[in-house]
Amino acid sequence: MTKLSVNINKIATLRNARGGDVPSVTQVALDLERFGAQGITIHPRPDERHITRKDVYDLKPLVTTEFNIEGNPHRPFIDMVLEIKPEQVTLVPDADDAITSNAGWDCEKNLDFLKSVITEFKNAGIRTSIFLDPNPEMVKFAAETGTDRIELYTEAYAKHYPGNKEFAVESYFKTAVVASEFGLGINAGHDLSLDNLKYFADNIPNLLEVSIGHALISEALYLGLENTVQAYLKRLAKW
Repeated sequence: MTKLSVNINKIATLRNARGGDVPSVTQVALDLERFGAQGITIHPRPDERHITRKDVYDLKPLVTTEFNIEGNPHRPFIDMVLEIKPEQVTLVPDADDAITSNAGWDCEKNLDFLKSVITEFKNAGIRTSIFLDPNPEMVKFAAETGTDRIELYTEAYAKHYPGNKEFAVESYFKTAVVASEFGLGINAGHDLSLDNLKYFADNIPNLLEVSIGHALISEALYLGLENTVQAYLKRLAKW
């Protein structure tokens, strides 16, 4: 079964727009778990424009499902993750000023760096995942980093899905097949939604987890948070 991890960055963005603690990041995380989410994802950035360092530490003792922390592995991020010890860390090569994640790793170019960082996390007992574009040729280098999983960056899938869903998923399927051959677990995330998730999940072998934030929170404005989480879980169900 593919697990649903909900990225709560947008809750923090809404809170920060007004100040104070409404909506509460911690309460929403607890509610999402109660509604059926199987993980909580956060992506703290250096400027703390949404998730803050305080949020990271506040969430750690509360999350009872899987805690997944995403980010660019600068030294302060690495040290924070090593202290928090989440179940999973997802390494993303985004610039500090990026609005959102916009590319996967060039694992060949960054092989030595990724090996070093991943070794630190794995020595601490933290499962690692690295953000990857749908490129089968890059999987070999991803495997050489020592990572446990890859997270397929699905913006291109979401962009092409309305016009040609078979074309949209093809490179992701091929990448997933090669990843499985190398023994890598497969996660996915970015712009997945109620509209496009089921087809993706049905066509990607060994998909372990999806991380969804912006679309899920946006859809919850109309459907409500509990209904939206349940709708996503139904899209992921194999029956």
